[in-house]
Amino acid sequence: MLKTCLYKKETVTFFDKGKGKAVVLLHGFLGSHEIWRNTINDLSTSYRVIAIDLPGHGHTACYGYAHSMDLMAKCVKAVMDHLHLKKYVIIGHSMGGYVGLAFADLFPDNLRGLCLYHSTAYADSDEKKKDRLRAVQAVKSNRNIYTKNTIRNLFATKNLKYLKTEISFATKIAKGTGRQGIIAALHGMKDRPRRDIILGLVEYPVMMVIGELDNVLPYQQLLEQSQTIRNKIILYLEHDGHFGFLESPRHSNKELRKFLRQCN
Repeated sequence: MLKTCLYKKETVTFFDKGKGKAVVLLHGFLGSHEIWRNTINDLSTSYRVIAIDLPGHGHTACYGYAHSMDLMAKCVKAVMDHLHLKKYVIIGHSMGGYVGLAFADLFPDNLRGLCLYHSTAYADSDEKKKDRLRAVQAVKSNRNIYTKNTIRNLFATKNLKYLKTEISFATKIAKGTGRQGIIAALHGMKDRPRRDIILGLVEYPVMMVIGELDNVLPYQQLLEQSQTIRNKIILYLEHDGHFGFLESPRHSNKELRKFLRQCN
């Protein structure tokens, strides 16, 4: 069910369903807890699933001109403290993975596992930072065109003609993201630090979901990054882009369950 709590005197919205080991779902840029609908329905039959609207997304408030990944991680911690939960697995999609890494850095004792779902522990390159600033201007110029084009780019190009329902679903959620929330997230992602050192330090399982046809994160770079993980699980999706849980939901959920069984 949909619930709320306070963080810095503002409302944070999250979805809470199921019983058992706690699993936290963190959506990506332009997403909300709703993007995880299929994953929630699948995993909540065996686990307690908490899907959080990150700052400036879904029904959660904005906290300023820039939402750092640390601020978002502290927002997640506020939700989990509100629920009196001490240990959990975080599954973060794209930007949600950046937040998950920030959480692992700030609150290492609370994690029993981390999944980077089409995400990276590296910081933005100089060119990528310039792209983020250009994106800010594009959002200010025409938010709807920007969100529509951005979402299409997250799917493998060859899948666009087959997944019109999924694209429409993700686009509708993206269009519900306010201008300030989009801009704040772009600035936060641009300025995030690299955190790949964490991957080689933690002892709990770390899963990386990698799409061979990802237009955002080159799969070679992610495979290279994965070599530093001590206790790693790799899901390589050869037919998918940056949205594996929408492009290959059954296979993705099956592999997530295998990963979760290893998170003690």
